[in-house]
Amino acid sequence: MASIVKRRSKYSVVYKYEDEKGNERSRWETFDTLNEAKRRKAEVEFQQNNNTFTVPTAKTVEDLLHDYVTIYGINSWAMSTYEGRICLISNYINPIIGKMKLEDVTPRVIDQYYRDLLKVKKVLHNKGKSSSIYLTPHTVREIHKLLRSAFHQAVKWELIGRNPAENATLPKEEKKPREIWDADTLFNAIDLCQDDNLRLALNLAFACTLRMGEMLGLTWDCVDVSEEAIKNGLAYIFVNKELQRVSKNVLEQLGEKGVIKKFPSVLGGNDTVLLLKEPKTATSVRKIFLPPTVAEMLIAKKKEQEELKLLLGDEYFDYNLVFTTPNGRPMESSYIHRTMRKLISDNNLPYVVFHSIRHTSITYKLKITGGDIKAVQGDSGHAQTKMVTDIYSHVIDENRKVNAKMMENAFYNGNDKSENTESEVNTPPKEETDAETLMRLLQKPEMAALLKTIINAGK
Repeated sequence: MASIVKRRSKYSVVYKYEDEKGNERSRWETFDTLNEAKRRKAEVEFQQNNNTFTVPTAKTVEDLLHDYVTIYGINSWAMSTYEGRICLISNYINPIIGKMKLEDVTPRVIDQYYRDLLKVKKVLHNKGKSSSIYLTPHTVREIHKLLRSAFHQAVKWELIGRNPAENATLPKEEKKPREIWDADTLFNAIDLCQDDNLRLALNLAFACTLRMGEMLGLTWDCVDVSEEAIKNGLAYIFVNKELQRVSKNVLEQLGEKGVIKKFPSVLGGNDTVLLLKEPKTATSVRKIFLPPTVAEMLIAKKKEQEELKLLLGDEYFDYNLVFTTPNGRPMESSYIHRTMRKLISDNNLPYVVFHSIRHTSITYKLKITGGDIKAVQGDSGHAQTKMVTDIYSHVIDENRKVNAKMMENAFYNGNDKSENTESEVNTPPKEETDAETLMRLLQKPEMAALLKTIINAGK
């Protein structure tokens, strides 16, 4: 059993354990808040009851990261996060500073380590190939986030007195805005698209602001495109899972936490497995209402699948998925990426990745709703509104030109409207101009906040 003891403004979880010699000892782990202490107390007691408890006793950075992954990471990280961070640890942390004693890791050591990382070559997945490409500032920052969190846990476990990565000097990262299509380019691409699956994918990603995994993991039991629903504007999809390919090793390490279904492997000897799994965050679970045109596309897709089932009979693998190969097996992201690259190449379209359609969707939804950030956040599944406004900073150039024209008309064209006030009393109401629409929208608190965000993003 464990207990919680308040120590000034902090809270310590106290528990007993046996050391390597079999002697009983007490351990204190200190946390900033009572909720953190309660979570750790519950974790310790659960693991003790199941004989899986490990006492943090790290002496080196490598020891700390092992304990951090075992105690914290396995319980907190999604599969993709786990896999990515294990790669960072094994490729760029342990080989360089892994053998250092924790007491020797100082802020100066961390700063020097981050500078040296910029001279380290990337480890490529393609075995046997060398590369002259070095780690980017972005990767160094990802390593920093991992180490800062690990050292933070070490402080809680009272293995070290302070976090040496807390105020580290990080390399500057020049963030390049993601290229996106404007609506005209998107619908031109859709018109040119000869692949039915890609055409549906583009429309769904734009209309519903979907991530790739969410779209490919969509099942028919989470789709309502009934005649009544479409008539009443209530057709929807419900996002509650995603399709993802993960390594079997990661699945073994994490167990099947959050796994809804494992698909059988088509090829033998594969070291990965295709899964339907729960989304990373609770905010990703959401209902998204469909435009009637897109709902009709889903009806046509369902009809096509039913015809294939009749044609192939037992040779059709029915997993109830919306996106499938011709024989019903799950369709993977590689197919969508490949067909989209071909569409772009064949028609000389501006190059974008498929995920950018989601950004285009967010941009236009914010525009047509007058900056209703919460409504758009509900469709996108973002955990924070800031993530939505950051994407909105990708304002399309053509619309920025229109903004300048509206500002000219509203403020700089020299019209003296006071002279026309009396004559306008008996004049029938005119259709609202673009400039007037802009000024009306700017009176909304949400729109004003959004404009402030955009201005700050451009500085």
